[in-house]
Amino acid sequence: MDLLAVLDEAVTALKAPLGVTDRSQGWTDELRREIQEEISISRSVLRRHGPGMVRYIRPRLDEWMESEGLGPGRLQHLVSDVQQRLLDAHSSA
Repeated sequence: MDLLAVLDEAVTALKAPLGVTDRSQGWTDELRREIQEEISISRSVLRRHGPGMVRYIRPRLDEWMESEGLGPGRLQHLVSDVQQRLLDAHSSA
């Protein structure tokens, strides 16, 4: 799956309302929206300016989730996957 497809999938998942399990893992509506917006910005940059811009994207989503005390779960795994793919693309650029 290409990077933009992964970002699209993450944005879609993060736009959906939180479930009980997500909330029990520490997610709030505000945090969900903020992380979704951050991923959306990266996606927009790559769409508008091309894949070469990935070298300028410095995701810190893992640090953000850690500082918020989020537990492991579907959204945490999804966001971690986004960060890892951005980092992989950055190192390949």
